[in-house]
Amino acid sequence: MTAFTHVPRRPLHRRLALVGAVAAGGLLLAGCGGSDDMKGMDHAGTKESAASEATTGSAAGTFNDADVRFAQMMIPHHEQALAMAALADDRASDARITSLAGRIEKAQGPEIATLRSWLKGWGKPEKASSGGMGGMDGMEHGSGSKGDMGGMMSKKDMGKLEAAQGPTFDRVFANMMIDHHQGAIAMAKDEKKNGRDAKAKKLADDVVKNQSTEVATLRTLLDRL
Repeated sequence: MTAFTHVPRRPLHRRLALVGAVAAGGLLLAGCGGSDDMKGMDHAGTKESAASEATTGSAAGTFNDADVRFAQMMIPHHEQALAMAALADDRASDARITSLAGRIEKAQGPEIATLRSWLKGWGKPEKASSGGMGGMDGMEHGSGSKGDMGGMMSKKDMGKLEAAQGPTFDRVFANMMIDHHQGAIAMAKDEKKNGRDAKAKKLADDVVKNQSTEVATLRTLLDRL
């Protein structure tokens, strides 16, 4: 058995005096610390408060089902656009097609990362768990049924694009990307109308504006190819 050493307790009046002295010393140190220390403490507290408010705001429902659906559907839609654009590097013959494909890659790659970060922050999966979204393999291009990713290319479509070269590729790419963009524009308009998250609605607005401009460009190119 371990032996314990008895430590005699100070008389009550001495203990009370010691506590008072420590408290007074603490107040004196706080007064001498200067405003810089207090500012640092306030700044840290503000950061923690802001982070807490952001988390609370997100949990309180700054997004809705339309926002989630938009992100979940736009990710694979953008991924296919990137796959189509990548084919232009060694198949396109018109520099304007190659240039537009490069702009698509530059814009939609970062947007995919943004959409994924939103879903993670919302606590939602990247892929929808229920039907209605369909799969990339089963989507026929130009499909615009409610809940589907309009404009998605089928495997047959992608095979046709991969097999094309030169001017043929340019024409096939332009036609397919017009359909693909129109599908994205339709989804973005739905998000603008029914979504709740301000950032998601802003991205949807960018999609509508930028891809509408690219559709007009592709149509002009088709007349000249």
